[in-house]
Amino acid sequence: MPDTLLYDSLRRTIAQVDFYHALMHGMLSLLLFAGALNVDLGRLRRRAAAVAALATLGVLLSTTIVGLGFWLLANLFGVPLSLAWSFAFGALIAPTDPVAVLSTLKSVAVPETVETDMAGEALFNDGVGVVVFTVIAAALGGGNFGLETIVGLFLVEALGGALLGLAAGFVAYRAMRGIDDYAVEVLITLALVTGTYALADALHISGPIAVVVAGVLIGSAGAAHAMTETTRRYVFSFWTVVDDILNAVLFLLIGLEVLVLNSELTASWVALTAVPLVLAARFVAVGAPMTLLGRWQSFAAGTIPILTWGAIRGGISIALALSLPVGGNRSLVLAATYAVVLFSVVVQGLTLSAVIRRAYRGNDAGRS
Repeated sequence: MPDTLLYDSLRRTIAQVDFYHALMHGMLSLLLFAGALNVDLGRLRRRAAAVAALATLGVLLSTTIVGLGFWLLANLFGVPLSLAWSFAFGALIAPTDPVAVLSTLKSVAVPETVETDMAGEALFNDGVGVVVFTVIAAALGGGNFGLETIVGLFLVEALGGALLGLAAGFVAYRAMRGIDDYAVEVLITLALVTGTYALADALHISGPIAVVVAGVLIGSAGAAHAMTETTRRYVFSFWTVVDDILNAVLFLLIGLEVLVLNSELTASWVALTAVPLVLAARFVAVGAPMTLLGRWQSFAAGTIPILTWGAIRGGISIALALSLPVGGNRSLVLAATYAVVLFSVVVQGLTLSAVIRRAYRGNDAGRS
């Protein structure tokens, strides 16, 4: 009895936390900037075509395959599921979670090109995924969007975010170049993140893309030309600590969310079919762009299995799922989302090293 009371009290407390706003309008900007600081701009430029293809075509392919596949599977097993709800699930589960992917890359050794592709895609593909999800979620609420509106929304969100990130990053770069005080420069980077994300929100453009672009600029040009060695050490150390603390908090929240989702896990056996479906869709979403680019862009051996298995989903997928309107097939989408995230973080995350070793069959996985 006391255990039941404690469990119910804990559930009520966690249910009061707005996970969507805590992540999407709080922690995400800080985590993305911390990750983007460590991205090598030169390497990213060399892999731009691969990263762009995976972050756009890959997300759209995955959304389509998962949306149609989950709808067919649910109806095959007698669980009514509308196409709109199924595509909402496809959109929210398509982008890899940058927080989870960057955390995983810290503990495994992969070739330079594969690491750049994984990190770059994870940092940028959420912008595409969120736009697609926003359109579908609006349709669930009765909105109606044509192709022109969808394309326009994507261009405004993505390009607007990139331009804002460049502008804000340049202003911060110039300010840091004219100052030689590590404490002030750390505060400038913090103001850059929070201010850029808030402005992007107000302008209805992609805050994640804006913060990532600003972070790459400061981490490359800023570190090389606007910071002394002491400032570099303090700035990067500060953001490493922020990254580690927020990662711990985020994964704790993801784990605790199961207490709230537990009451909504209806037809969980159908939700489990989403795990192999999402993996299959990811395989196609990686393989198709690589096949198209194979004549112009080189890829390391084993890239497809590593990118497929290394596509970790995490807090962003859960946050988007929790933002869906109450009613309809929300409980089934929540169940499927949590099943994929749990499998992704626990199984894929813990076995990725073994997959890499097998892909390279004893060769040096850290070579370029």
